[in-house]
Amino acid sequence: MRVIFAGTPAVAVPALAAVADSRHEVVAVVTRPDAPAGRGRGLARSPVGAWADERGIEVLTPARPREPEFLDRLRELAPDCVPVVAYGALVPPVALEIPRHGWVNLHFSLLPAWRGAAPVQHAVLHGDEVTGASVFQLEEGLDTGPVYGTLTDEIRPTDTSGDLLERLAHTGAGLLVAVLDALEDGTARAEPQPADGVTLAPKLTVEDARVRWSDPAFAVDRRIRACTPAPGPWTTFRGERVKLGPVTPAPDAPDLKPGELRVEKARVLAGTATVPVRLGEVRAAGKRAMPATDWARGARVSAGEEFA
Repeated sequence: MRVIFAGTPAVAVPALAAVADSRHEVVAVVTRPDAPAGRGRGLARSPVGAWADERGIEVLTPARPREPEFLDRLRELAPDCVPVVAYGALVPPVALEIPRHGWVNLHFSLLPAWRGAAPVQHAVLHGDEVTGASVFQLEEGLDTGPVYGTLTDEIRPTDTSGDLLERLAHTGAGLLVAVLDALEDGTARAEPQPADGVTLAPKLTVEDARVRWSDPAFAVDRRIRACTPAPGPWTTFRGERVKLGPVTPAPDAPDLKPGELRVEKARVLAGTATVPVRLGEVRAAGKRAMPATDWARGARVSAGEEFA
């Protein structure tokens, strides 16, 4: 089939590469417009756009996919299908109707669970044991379309959202190609999503990433892993923000009140509502990330000081 791939961030690139290596022809990509990036805040191409540029594939960057110029070019290119991975903009019905097989979206959850922008982060945050990916027919509703296929993946005890998303990006790429193959062969069957089990996964904010030391240790652990690498878990120490890496519950540690710090020879502990957690990396403002023991030594953390 002739396809136009729609996607923006790096997590979409494995699927784009898999589609390009398949029997289908990628005639163009659609991605978000160039955006400020880096310290100089110069305009930068999205990872999907950069990948396509390197291979001489046409890149379309409409500010909104309802723009007449974009719709006209979409019709001229006459795709059979538009596979989508994390494109980042709402697609209007007029655009959805142009390809004969519509737009099919690779979403990183087992729909109808975690519809929205941050399905992987919410799965980790809420303690799910299993997640996966779904390929569904894009429609006007938020991730509501019928599903062509799914795959599952266990959420491991130390997985960050970044770890899990990287795995799903690669395994999901194969699922997306399989669905495109089935659409071309006429064997694809989409099943409506069940009405039960719907959960929403809005984008996590910086405030969502603030560690709540009054939570139990398992919830502190989940929040930190869910917000790693983005938006980045943090807390405050002596009135300044510090970023944290993943932690490990320490049931053998002495009792500490929520947020209270204890510096030992080989570890640094922070109290929660239940057992303390052992800190991994700490990054103070303007500093590089370092092991918690090095941070505590440099900051000269005193007994009884606290994270807030």
